Amino acid sequence: MVNIFFRIIFSFLLVMLLLLLLMNDKVALGQDGDPVGSTQGGGGREMVPALFIFGDSLIDNANYYPYGIDFNGGPTGRFSNGYTMVDEIAELLGLPLIPAYSEASGAQVLHGVNYASATTGILDITGRNFVGRVPFDQQIRNFQNTLDQVTDNLGASDVSNAIARCIFFVGMGSNDYLNNYLRPNYNTKNQYNAQQYADLLVSEYSRQLTTLYNLGERKFVLAGLGRMGCIPSILAQNQMDRCSEEVNQLVMPFNANVKTMINNLNANLPGARFTFIDIARMFEDLLTNYRSYGFSVIDRGCCGIGRNGGQITCLPFQTPCANREQYVFWDAFHPTEAVNIMFGRKALYGDQSVVYPMNIQQLTSL
Repeated sequence: MVNIFFRIIFSFLLVMLLLLLLMNDKVALGQDGDPVGSTQGGGGREMVPALFIFGDSLIDNANYYPYGIDFNGGPTGRFSNGYTMVDEIAELLGLPLIPAYSEASGAQVLHGVNYASATTGILDITGRNFVGRVPFDQQIRNFQNTLDQVTDNLGASDVSNAIARCIFFVGMGSNDYLNNYLRPNYNTKNQYNAQQYADLLVSEYSRQLTTLYNLGERKFVLAGLGRMGCIPSILAQNQMDRCSEEVNQLVMPFNANVKTMINNLNANLPGARFTFIDIARMFEDLLTNYRSYGFSVIDRGCCGIGRNGGQITCLPFQTPCANREQYVFWDAFHPTEAVNIMFGRKALYGDQSVVYPMNIQQLTSL
């Protein structure tokens, strides 16, 4: 009887020890249930502790109807009719939707934070006509504030180990063209040709990403620029009603430079793993084969005013198109949820033709 009693006690203590270990693990980044509300992750195991997001309106939140309206069971408050690409990536990683920096506090930050800001860019002067923008340098400082907050609660060693396993998604550069180089109130075009401007941007970009690396991050996902000459805003300026190859060619040196930068950073920063999502290639495939993907409208925004639905972007309380699932573009600048979901899945599972040198799923296993 004594032996049986001690076996029971030993088994009980072993179970309690395992529970305590699991609870301690869950207190660390990304394991404390659902800190951002009722929207759950992908339903599977969390592949990473957290997802931290930096960028512009392609992955930022919007705050007025009809942006982000819950048309398809998706989240509210996005520059889309539902999910952005990072929403889909978060769900596939088993994480809940990532809260915006302005709304995240306490336990909410444990699965990650979205620092993205509309109209902003790599350069601090980009988007200066718009109020409330948060340039990339400031987004990095905001992340450091989050890091300090979490470190105070969890301790430097635990946070350092967790941060190194998190995914940092960065989508920057589009506004450095749309709200800088291509704007008549900027002198940038007169100062730099396409290659010189790409060199300037990527030099700054490399410095900024190295700052994040020095803060402890090791796994980076960088989104390239898409076929910007084909967005409704640019189409609306083209009397020929077709993609502007001039704009498409303008941004090509940026993507090429970013790929070279990734190779250099992977080689020179110990433990760093950078991967590149080739958005331009994804968009080229989509616009060529759009019908096979279930789309029928590729040259106008679902919600917008004027030629191609792109002369004025979606206004507050404007009624969008009824068949939005058939549109590639939601407004003058941004893709629909259907496109965002497709691109998010390709980023996670795609081959090296669209994600280089590895996809996000492979990155999480390192």
